[in-house]
This record gives sequence, structure tokens and C-alpha cells, in this order.
Amino acid sequence: MPAALRAWWLERRVVVLPAAVAVLALFALLKLGSEFWRLVADTGVYGAIDLHHLHTQVHRWFAGSPVYAELHNALYPPASYPILWPLLGWLDFISARWLWAGSSAVMLGWLAWLIVRESGAETRLERVFVALLLLSMNATGVTIGNGQLIVHCLPVLLTGMVLLRRRRGEWRDDLLAASLILVALVKPNITAFFFWAVLFCPGRLRPAVLVISGYLALTLFAAAFQDAGVPALIAGWLRNSAGVSARLGYGNLDIWFADVGLSGWGIPASLLVLGMLGVWTYVHRDVDIWLFFGVTAIVARMAVYHMVYDDLLVLLPMVALFRIAKRGEAADGSDVLAGLLLAVSVPAMLAPARLQFQSSPWLPLFAAGHVGVWLVVLLFLLRQAWIERKFARA
Repeated sequence: MPAALRAWWLERRVVVLPAAVAVLALFALLKLGSEFWRLVADTGVYGAIDLHHLHTQVHRWFAGSPVYAELHNALYPPASYPILWPLLGWLDFISARWLWAGSSAVMLGWLAWLIVRESGAETRLERVFVALLLLSMNATGVTIGNGQLIVHCLPVLLTGMVLLRRRRGEWRDDLLAASLILVALVKPNITAFFFWAVLFCPGRLRPAVLVISGYLALTLFAAAFQDAGVPALIAGWLRNSAGVSARLGYGNLDIWFADVGLSGWGIPASLLVLGMLGVWTYVHRDVDIWLFFGVTAIVARMAVYHMVYDDLLVLLPMVALFRIAKRGEAADGSDVLAGLLLAVSVPAMLAPARLQFQSSPWLPLFAAGHVGVWLVVLLFLLRQAWIERKFARA
């Protein structure tokens, strides 16, 4: 069967790939155009909605207001507010919207360049296809329009991780990588899961020490602007986060436990999954970094609270699938299977966000379809990591 599918693809790729690029380009053009307008110009309630929350929180934090007590949508830990200040803390909201739009465009370009470089794409058409995986995703557009953080997090996180794995480990390399990863921790429900690879970086502990030290320093600096101490601030952050995670989002442990009346079990279950990921990362610490990215991204997406914009995490396993498909013919057909899984993942991640609204009759299908695809991809990547580790030890 893999041989037949491989032959089918080789015969038709001159038609299929250009058609896919055309469709993805249309989605990207329509979605990004409307969402950048929503970010900078929409004066309605949904225009840059999350950016408005962040702008309010940053300004009130450094003014000394008790943010966690007064704003129940304050869902970021204390260290996040100093990281956000350069983009939000010194501007009025209208100016901040334009600066955020500019920085979002830069970050999109950075992320597109990075995944194209890392993907193994060889032809110009393949490189355009990989870039459009990012630009056409529904989650990318929603992130832009809401003014969410993940577009800013992923390029700095991935660059830091790649530098950490592939540079020689000199002080300047570790300091640069640690600084990038530290900035990415502005949104810890995404990036904290990736810290295992920093902690278990083969033969090196300094990057983890630098990241931990920097994060503690940012926490103490942020706490200096609040009357409450660090323990009370952390408790307030966790309280607000727990209150939201059981009510909103989809496709994660928090909402699943809440649906069956066990909302108090969401956090312990997430911590258990985080620990299991740590064990897996240690055992597979020498495998291809993109297998780690793909597995960790899906685990992070499903283990804790996320809204639809954080589906952008699924870009990482999609790039991992592309890399596997581009390795060349495999005896077990893994290259063909990777291509098939990518072909299924792409339309799933194009599905419009309105299907995810609580009032939509399509919500169960939207959620189940996405989670089903993610689980199958996760199992495939876990198998590939096991095979790679097995051959590395042989």
C-alpha cells in the first residue's frame, strides 16, 4: 500500500502541490487581511479583544493596582508583565494596537523563515507550501485579530531551542538561547512544557540555570510593583486561571474533567502529564529536535487550558510530518504515512473558529475532529521517536 501511494503521489504532485498552494494562499490572504484589520481598526467588542485585556493589566500592574483581585481575566504570572511592558506599558491603547500589528508581522515572518529553513523543503514551491501552513491556519488569523501572544512566543522559543541544541555551548550561545526561551515564557501554558528539553540538554546545565535565574529575577522585579508578596501573587494567578480553565476552551484536560463534574482534577492531571512528558523527554533527549517539538506541542495543547488561537501549536507537528515525508523512501512506509497525516491535518486546521463557539451545533464535531487528528499524529510521532532512539542505541 505505501508503494502504491508513493507512486500515486509521484505521478500527481506536479498538479496536487500547486493546487494546495493556491488554496492555502487564498485562505491566508482572506484571513490575515480581515484579522489585521480587526487588530488595528475594529472598534467593536471583538477588535483586539485580548490585547485590550493585556494592555489594561500591564498598565494597572505597574501602577500598583491589585491586578489578580480586580481583574479575573488576569491569567498570566507576575513575570509576564515585565516581558510585556516594552510593547504595551508605555503606550495608549490605539498606539499599542499598531505597534502590536507591526511586531506580529515581524514575528510571522521570523516564524515562516524558521520553519521553511527547518522543514527540509527543497523547491521554491515546497518552501511556499511550508510557509503557507503557518499563514493559512485559522489559529494564526484568530491570534492576530485577538492580539494574542502565541505568534510572539513561538519564533523566539523555537530559535532558542534550536540554538541550544545545535551550537557548541559557549557562554554567548547559552546566554542568547536562554534569553530567547525566557522571553517565550511570557505565556507559560504554551512554553513551560518545552523547558524539559532545556533541563535535559545533553551535557549542559548552564542554560537551564540561566532561564530559571532569569525567571525568578523577573518575578521578583514584577512583585516590587505590587503590595502583595510573591506567594500571594502566585496564588492569585492560579486562582484566576483555574476559574477560567474549567469554563472556556476546548480539547484539553481541564474542560474534559469539568464536563464530567470533576473540575478539581484538571490541574493534578495536567501536572501528571507534564511529569510524564519530562520522563519521555529525558529518555528521548538525543532524538531529532523536531520530533520533540511535535510531541511536546500536542501534549501542551491538550494538557492545559487553551482557546482556539493556541491551535497554532499544531504547526510544529505539521512541520515534523513534512520533515519525515521529505527524508526519502522508508522501508516501513513512514514517509508516506507522514504525508497522509499532513494532508489530513491541513484542512482540519483551516476550519473556521466560528464552528468552535459554544452556541454552534458544530462544536462537538469541531472538537472531536481536531482532537482525533492530534492524537493520531501524536501516536505516529511517538513511534518515530522510539524508532530513532532504538537505532541510535544500536
